[in-house]
Amino acid sequence: MAKIIPFKGLRPTRDKVSLVSCRSFEDYNAVEIAYLLDYNPFSFIHVLNPAYVNQSKVTYDKRFKMVAAKLNDFKKEGILIKEEKPTYYLYQISTKTWSFTGIVAGTSIEDYQSNVIKRHEDTLEYRVRLFKEYLYHSKFNTEPVLMMYPDQEDINQWINIKKDEKPLYDFSTVTKERHTIWRIDQETDVEWLTNQFTDIQELYIADGHHRFASAELLQTEHADDGTLRPHNSVMTYLIAESNIKIYEFNRIIHDLNNHTKEEFLGLLGQKFDVVNKEQQLWKPAKKMEFGMYLDGDFYALTLKDKKQSDSILQQLDAQILYDEVLHPILGLDDLRNDARIDYVPGNESIVTIKELVDDGEYEVGFMLYPTNVSEIKKVADNDLIMPPKSTYIEPKFMNGLFIYEI
Repeated sequence: MAKIIPFKGLRPTRDKVSLVSCRSFEDYNAVEIAYLLDYNPFSFIHVLNPAYVNQSKVTYDKRFKMVAAKLNDFKKEGILIKEEKPTYYLYQISTKTWSFTGIVAGTSIEDYQSNVIKRHEDTLEYRVRLFKEYLYHSKFNTEPVLMMYPDQEDINQWINIKKDEKPLYDFSTVTKERHTIWRIDQETDVEWLTNQFTDIQELYIADGHHRFASAELLQTEHADDGTLRPHNSVMTYLIAESNIKIYEFNRIIHDLNNHTKEEFLGLLGQKFDVVNKEQQLWKPAKKMEFGMYLDGDFYALTLKDKKQSDSILQQLDAQILYDEVLHPILGLDDLRNDARIDYVPGNESIVTIKELVDDGEYEVGFMLYPTNVSEIKKVADNDLIMPPKSTYIEPKFMNGLFIYEI
């Protein structure tokens, strides 16, 4: 039984929402950041990175405290305002070709600990601890964890009704995305939606495993020291599993592990049917197919032995590629930390892979077929962990739209 929790969030005033909201900090290059900081005094980038000029000279703790101070400046200046009562939000992100609609709510740390909220990715301890320190010193989070729930007809109908009402925000960005947000603060709506989720047995983290783990660690280490507000939930974007978009993470490798091209193709031929597609921009159309770009040509690789394994992990294309190619032939052990491998999300054109290899920095690229929701859930249900960089999941969120204070 899942528990969702309304919260009194901070948010931008209506007249400034398009100026305040920004993409994730990592999405900007240095020139874009400098431009936003110089020419947009309302950008949430000012909050996220107040020490951008001399970052190398500022410790993490000091930087995080500066983030908290800048957030307080935005509050004092009236750029951000606080909700008067606990609230949910209905949030739609759309372009001409796709649309995502979900519910912004708190989800329970206790549910995470009891495995009502399930995970499929591993976390790195240093990242969990670093973001925990960020939360501890800054006292807020603005990027919700992406969470899937099984499609519910009653919730779908309710969402469609609410979307006919006047939104709180409706604005577009320079990336041609439209963001529409409805505030759900009427007591009857809040109670109804809360009760709907009590009938859902499990929720699945789609993206944001480190953020949830950091929030749990924060509660565990600081719940009783009086330095934080009562803290038992994490800000989450809840989306029906049919509305989520899962891309693959493609692999690019710097070298062939001292194999010549001919030796490498010969070793691949022992496990795969290898077909040279030459200049055809070829990518896999089903499971157990892999695309490859090597020395100016695209190749189709089809696994010869397609026997089904009892392990869901052994059925994943990312695991198959690791077991049959990356580890035994290319000598890659730690896919998370090995400097010889990098990753290109599947929402980018495979031309990107071609260009990276043609430029000479990488020797070979592999294209995978995307994992599906069923596979993610099976991995999570069996308390297993997917291979690193198995999925690139959308939607992605704007920062500064909702601020969850701790």
